[in-house]
Amino acid sequence: MKVAVSSSGQDIDSHIDPRFGRCEYFLMVETDDMSFDVFNNESVGIGGGAGIQSAQFVITKGAKAVITGNCGPNAVKTLSVGGVEVFLGITGTIKEAVKKYKSRKLSPAGKANVSEHSGLRGENKVKSPQQQIPSGGAGLGRGMGMGRRLGRGGER
Repeated sequence: MKVAVSSSGQDIDSHIDPRFGRCEYFLMVETDDMSFDVFNNESVGIGGGAGIQSAQFVITKGAKAVITGNCGPNAVKTLSVGGVEVFLGITGTIKEAVKKYKSRKLSPAGKANVSEHSGLRGENKVKSPQQQIPSGGAGLGRGMGMGRRLGRGGER
């Protein structure tokens, strides 16, 4: 059976990424022989809906279970509708977690363990004003008047 694991690295000895929708990678592990495929998480940088997009991706890859640290309600709902069991609050390496899964030492989650949009809090905040400036230098500086002299101190 194929199990999707949120991963911070690209091999089976990597640690589980605690974020589902915004994890760095997904490892799709075949539980029969522990072979795996690695996929970059294309949803990591989107503004919203990363959990749902990640859940849809996992479903299309044929996973029957997800092992991760945290997962929001929309992703859990999407996975559930897709027939995928969700195991939350899991830490350690991917290899250890899959072995626990195979030996039935993990309990499936009945609901999400974080609130909606929790992946947007803290981890993706802009750290400095320079990061807000688009590449190529300073902004246009025209404000809401779009350069038409509609500002407060302008000539009328």
